[in-house]
Amino acid sequence: MGKIWAVANQKGGVGKSTTVVNLGAYLGSRDFNILCVDIDPQGNTTTGFGIKKKNVSLSSYDVLLGKTRIQDAIIHTDYKNVSILPATEALAGGEIELINIENRVNRLKMQLLTCRLDYDYILIDCPPALGLITLNGLVACDKIIVPMLAEFFGLEGLSQLVNTIKIVKTNYNPSIDIEGILFTMFDGRLNVANEVVKEVEKYFPNKIFETKIPRNVRISEAPSHGKPVMYYDKSSKGAEYYELLGHELLHEKPEPVKKKKGLFSRKR
Repeated sequence: MGKIWAVANQKGGVGKSTTVVNLGAYLGSRDFNILCVDIDPQGNTTTGFGIKKKNVSLSSYDVLLGKTRIQDAIIHTDYKNVSILPATEALAGGEIELINIENRVNRLKMQLLTCRLDYDYILIDCPPALGLITLNGLVACDKIIVPMLAEFFGLEGLSQLVNTIKIVKTNYNPSIDIEGILFTMFDGRLNVANEVVKEVEKYFPNKIFETKIPRNVRISEAPSHGKPVMYYDKSSKGAEYYELLGHELLHEKPEPVKKKKGLFSRKR
């Protein structure tokens, strides 16, 4: 049975979609069958895999509203072993439509139960809000990956998410837990970044991923080409660090990275 991770943080711009796209692509390259579930109306995971939203006929909106089966909306991407339930702008109105629907927080969970056995890992890209759509992601998942920036405003967002997780655990999904907190766009040269990491470690011991995704040009460029970074530039620092994150999630010890010598050898 496939393990389900929700990638969630109600603060936007922290790298949720980037993490789903690049982690999903790496795991797929390792011969795992991957389903990425885009329930963010912005649809960045969808476009990150090179899928044009105007060409999508059935999406996560139709699945959540019970208008179609999830199997009929899933699209196979151009990347090895990776499929996606895409999102379109239609989902923006789904939050309101869900209010009057029975079992409104269990809609995604019920659909995933019908296809969970087909995948090794399922990654859910949640929207940057703590509404009904995000609740569907949290109720459906086993564990949560929390991307965040190493800045003090990020601590507020983390606190709010933790309160929501407690509510979900008490009322809907007793097994839910944080898989790990992932620092993204990280710059270890900044004092504030290291102070935030220490602060998070106080309250979440053993919950911070050792891998911290650095700010990287190739990671930023890849979505405009509709490619995960490992397919855009496999030798880039961004691809290297998402591979390290994959090893960490799989509880593997990666081979030591050989540093290139020379003044102009720095990876982009």
